[in-house]
Amino acid sequence: MDGSIHRKRVVIVGGGVGGALVAKTLQHHADVVLIDPKEYFEIPWAQLRSAVEPSFAERAIVTHTDYFHNGRVIVSRAADVTDHDVVTTEGRCIAYDYLVIATGHIDSTPRDRPSRLKQFQEDYVKIQSANSILVIGGGPTGVELAAEIAADFPQKKVTLVHNGPRLLEFLGTKASSKALEWLTSKRVDVLLDQSVNLESRSDGDRTYETTAGETVVADCHFLCRGRPLGSSWMKGTMLKDSLDSDGRLEVDEFLRVKGQKKIFAVGDITNVPEIKQGYFAQRHALVVAKNLRMLIRGGKEHKMGSYKQGSVMAMVSLGRRDALAQFPLTTVIGLIPGMIKSKDLFVGKTRRQMGLESHGH
Repeated sequence: MDGSIHRKRVVIVGGGVGGALVAKTLQHHADVVLIDPKEYFEIPWAQLRSAVEPSFAERAIVTHTDYFHNGRVIVSRAADVTDHDVVTTEGRCIAYDYLVIATGHIDSTPRDRPSRLKQFQEDYVKIQSANSILVIGGGPTGVELAAEIAADFPQKKVTLVHNGPRLLEFLGTKASSKALEWLTSKRVDVLLDQSVNLESRSDGDRTYETTAGETVVADCHFLCRGRPLGSSWMKGTMLKDSLDSDGRLEVDEFLRVKGQKKIFAVGDITNVPEIKQGYFAQRHALVVAKNLRMLIRGGKEHKMGSYKQGSVMAMVSLGRRDALAQFPLTTVIGLIPGMIKSKDLFVGKTRRQMGLESHGH
């Protein structure tokens, strides 16, 4: 515990895996306030397993107060930021000495944990009661969801429609081919270079038309398209000039927002040129937390540690037994010793990092 009379205040906007880890790490070194529209954080790479196994979500959805005991949670969204305050949508002004922005992507998830768990239960019932399922989107979310359903419910007819020329376009062509090969081997129909117009359908209609004129018959569908970045709220603030053309915050090597001395950013909201995955958000969080601890203790700016950009490594889970891993020079599919994302999806490891038991709620 810092013994100074006037403790520095660190405000964190966004309580995903990056923001949550900064809050947990700094809670005994500063007066920490976490502003998040939800009462919990969710391990993002566990979402799709939770849809086919709702009990998995019990471990993957963590109420902020379970790991963040020595700070304050404000359940709200940020609407403005000044040199010394964050203003919430309700008009509350939260003063800061240092600010960390970790707003990632916008999710339309419920405010409280029980409602989120209920959503996963509803997804499970939807999958279980359907004989045929349409997955729209061939990025990591669509591929992982199709793989989870195909692995757990091999008797169900799964169709994946993607509007691009190949799956997992953020990875290399070899990874795309291997993902396609795996899905096809599990009897998933993959339709590329086409999309589905959901507006023209009426409720209860089991027929879906693709832009290529193909008809897909399915009992239900899941929309797995990209989510918008959580940066639109900054466009009318003093940080508007720090956003790049994609809406990401430009950061320096210390993950400090360019042009700002007291504001840092972590995770998908940053313009660090690496694949946007939760693992990198956690790495950002640890660098920022270390730099803030040093600054709070009165250390000099030039002593801050720089963030070493992650290599092009990515893992995509393919059901419970397989995973696709792309490293800088190779692509591997199958059981990957020591890195099995698929079995536990690193949920136990993430819970331990947050000071929680691997098992339990």
